[in-house]
Amino acid sequence: MLTLFTTPKPFLGHSKVIQKNALTSWTKLHPEIEVILFGDEAGAVEIAEELGLRHEPAVERDTKGNKRLDCMFRTVQKMARHDVLCYVNCDIVLMRDFLAAVERVRAEQAHFLIVGRRWDADITQPLNFEQPDWEPELCDFAKTHGKQRSAAWIDYFAFSRGLYGEELPAFVVGRVFWDNWLVWRARKSKSTVVDASESVVAVHQNHDYGYHPQGKDGVFHGEESGRNYELAGGWRHLRTIEDATHVLCADGIKPNPKRHVSAVKRYARQVGRVLLYRMLQPVWFLVLNISRPLRDVFGLRGAATRRTRGKA
Repeated sequence: MLTLFTTPKPFLGHSKVIQKNALTSWTKLHPEIEVILFGDEAGAVEIAEELGLRHEPAVERDTKGNKRLDCMFRTVQKMARHDVLCYVNCDIVLMRDFLAAVERVRAEQAHFLIVGRRWDADITQPLNFEQPDWEPELCDFAKTHGKQRSAAWIDYFAFSRGLYGEELPAFVVGRVFWDNWLVWRARKSKSTVVDASESVVAVHQNHDYGYHPQGKDGVFHGEESGRNYELAGGWRHLRTIEDATHVLCADGIKPNPKRHVSAVKRYARQVGRVLLYRMLQPVWFLVLNISRPLRDVFGLRGAATRRTRGKA
């Protein structure tokens, strides 16, 4: 069976609606499913009691109070009742196709990671889980009115216990790059990485980024994301769903030849960036030389020189 774990934002307003939707959907997967909720956010105790979740309020944080992923992964691998674990972002609704996918992979693979693309959908109200056909209706709504994200957006990670150990860096959640590192690490350990996008409709309930002072830009380009990038070891240690070794199809687990294309594209992007920089650098210095008399007049020469030195 399966242990799911996550960490929430405060259960307030729209966040309360979508997080409760997600957590409730997980408890509906199977009577033996274990769900562990990490963190002491407002409303966490009450939601855990209402839904019968295991609640672990203590989570290590960085100096700015952001929750650390490595702490949760270490803790859950010690306390989980089951040997298949899954970190899921707390706004993702899962259905029985997800559990079926996990069981199919587990039956064939000893060491694995399962990831998949999500479907974004606007959901503002509590889902009616007492309605017998809530799953097909939600699937239809997501595919009709929603949007499937690209392979770079990863929101669930089902893996065999022990896949991640002490080497997991002190990433903070709610920012980027840690998810791509998890895929890279699984590939590096020679584990089977399965793309379940064809078999699983994981519904991401759209939300704003009000939890960060700089909004969406701060989440994706802020200081903490930059730190996550450094901890990951840069672009060489980042992978997407396209880098999965296998794909879960209706007729079984098949090798994923497209992973080689993904590798070529990744290196091509980096080479392109280096070449672009080398091409533009002489142009920049040419502009500086041509504009020097004008900058001297307006007292801008020193500022331009400082900026140039800063880029070196």
